Amino acid sequence: MRNYIILVTLFIGIFANAQKQEVQKSIEIFFEGFHQKDTTKIKSVCSDKMILQSISESTVKGNKLSDENAGKFYKSIATIPSSMKFHEKILSYNIQVNGTMSHVWAPYEFYLNDKLSHSGVNAFTLFKEKDTWKIIYLIDTRRK
Repeated sequence: MRNYIILVTLFIGIFANAQKQEVQKSIEIFFEGFHQKDTTKIKSVCSDKMILQSISESTVKGNKLSDENAGKFYKSIATIPSSMKFHEKILSYNIQVNGTMSHVWAPYEFYLNDKLSHSGVNAFTLFKEKDTWKIIYLIDTRRK
């Protein structure tokens, strides 16, 4: 009986870790597409109904919540000039999974032409659609 409990516990742990790895892979694909300016790749892990929001934090201007249309987001990525070098460095992933929903908390640093532009945290909510984790909601904070 004791061995059975150990095996079940081990199996649950392995399954939970596999789910988290699948979720993280969707986020990694999102950022691969972002850095490559490949909107097709980004869309492959995003829901058609994805909601995008940003919180700009400023002691001078105050904090501001803004919404972004997914279509405009994709267009802005596709039209980034080739002369502009950018990289969003994810510092860590905190992933929670419950059935077909997951949440990812991912602090980041954003570099523009090799200089730190801003930092913050990305908060993703994903939905498991068939065999793919799709981003349904993305909100981020931005501070200088």
